[in-house]
Amino acid sequence: MAAPRRAAVLGSPIAHSLSPVLHRTAYQELGLTGWTYDRFEVDEAGLPGFFETLGAEWAGLSLTMPLKRAVIPLLDEISETAASVDAVNTVVFTEDGRRTGDNTDIPGIVAALREHGVDKVEAAAILGAGATASSALAALARICPGEIAVYVRSEARAAEMRQWAERLGVSVRIADWADAEQALRAPLVISTTPAGVTDALARSVPERPAALFDVLYDPWPTVLAARWSAYGGAVVSGLDLLVHQAVLQVEQMTGLAPAPLDAMRKAGERALADG
Repeated sequence: MAAPRRAAVLGSPIAHSLSPVLHRTAYQELGLTGWTYDRFEVDEAGLPGFFETLGAEWAGLSLTMPLKRAVIPLLDEISETAASVDAVNTVVFTEDGRRTGDNTDIPGIVAALREHGVDKVEAAAILGAGATASSALAALARICPGEIAVYVRSEARAAEMRQWAERLGVSVRIADWADAEQALRAPLVISTTPAGVTDALARSVPERPAALFDVLYDPWPTVLAARWSAYGGAVVSGLDLLVHQAVLQVEQMTGLAPAPLDAMRKAGERALADG
């Protein structure tokens, strides 16, 4: 049995987070008695000081934006996956004292899609161009050899997505948000927008939609996801992503695999239902 260790999720501000629920459930299922998972509100300025307080009992950290980029200079090394989008959401403290960073969002997106039968698509569309969109683009680089249309509101966001596309080696077509309803006919649509932004698009869902990945999980379902599902399309939720990326985090931090995916998902569903 592994010795008791600590882990936590950091963010600023750190709103309602399911991470503690998912990780604690995993510890219980894996028999990791004494392991703890907490949450701390830490901003970019306070991150270096927080790291200085961490002792040998720490196994790892989960990070939210903007800490995903701010943490990189504090690490000894980061994975190729994290480097591809300049974002670390997972820090593991090794036995020899090294701090290693990874990004489990990208493989988490791929795993969540695969679970719903989406292994490869010839083309795709992304709604929005914020921080999550770069991870979505990196995930699509693994499963979509064709064109990816990205619907944005500003030229600044468009420029950022062009840069990410060049860096990731994917073919991107930038489109105006005013034409976003055209995205809904793609073989795979990934919505990375905040709550409410895609509500108006629901009326444009085609009669036979393909697959929708909406990264939101609370409130759920979104108006778009509900209409999509009603029309018989495959729907992947933000909870699917959250669980799959947490599974990878647990496996890295504990060294135990596989992590209990089903138990973690059920715990997340109960937490959302309880509000």
